[in-house]
This record gives sequence, C-alpha cells and structure tokens, in this order.
Amino acid sequence: MDILLIILASLFMLVGLLGCILPALPDPPLSYIGFLLLHFTDKIQFSATQIIVLLLLVIIAQIIDYFIPVLGSKYSGGTKWGSWGAFIGSVIGLFFLPWGLILGPFLGAMVGELFGDADIKSALRSGAGALLGFLLGTVMKLALCMYFIVLLVRSFI
Repeated sequence: MDILLIILASLFMLVGLLGCILPALPDPPLSYIGFLLLHFTDKIQFSATQIIVLLLLVIIAQIIDYFIPVLGSKYSGGTKWGSWGAFIGSVIGLFFLPWGLILGPFLGAMVGELFGDADIKSALRSGAGALLGFLLGTVMKLALCMYFIVLLVRSFI
C-alpha cells in the first residue's frame, strides 16, 4: 500500500508542478495532496506543524495568485481603474486558456486605464505591471510546488 501511495504522491506532485505552467490544472493544491499522501505512508511522516504551515502556504498562494496582477498594476503607477481592469481581465482570462491567463491581466489593466482616461503610455505601464505580477505569481507557485518535490526526494535519502 505504501508503494501505491508514494507513486500517487509523486504523480500528484508532478502534475501540480505542470499545473503552474499549464493553466487547466490546479497547481499547489495538487502538490499538497501528494504531500498528504506521503504522510499517510508508514515510511514518511511529517509533523502537524509542517502539514498546517504548508496548507496555509497553499491557501495563501492561491489567493495571492488572483490578486498579484492587481498589485502589479497598482505599483507600476496604475490607478484603481487599472487595478480593477487587471482583476476583471484575470477572471475573464480563465475562459480563454491558456493565453487568456497571460493576456487577461495585461489587457484588463490597459483597458481599465483607458476607461479611466489615462494616456496610452500609462495604460501600457499598468498592463506591464499586471503582467509582471502574473509572472511573479507563477514563479511563487513553481517554488512552492518544487518545495513539495524536494520534500519527496529528501524523504527517500
């Protein structure tokens, strides 16, 4: 039974890692499920603190993933129009996978700024900030999923 759980855990973690790049798959939550499957084996045990802290990190990563393009737009000089546009673009982008996830925040922030009477240069800067925020969120999720894989590998060494 342990071998089956370890194989399933490995698959969940790899699919979670792929999900950071392929938008149709959930990312850190799948890796976390793999982590939990490892915990239920007789060979590998994690502390309750590790389980709770990693669960909180996964929840925070999922929440931040939706709001980081908004923050990127805001901190690149965008107005509330650009921030709302980036958020709405992120949500609409979910329906146009995979490019919608990348272009949604960028185009949303740009359109939002243009609706707010900003010039094209400000709109582009706000869109670039939203895109940078999206990329930063992706890197954050990749790092978290890689950490789960490191825990898997370290548990066998």
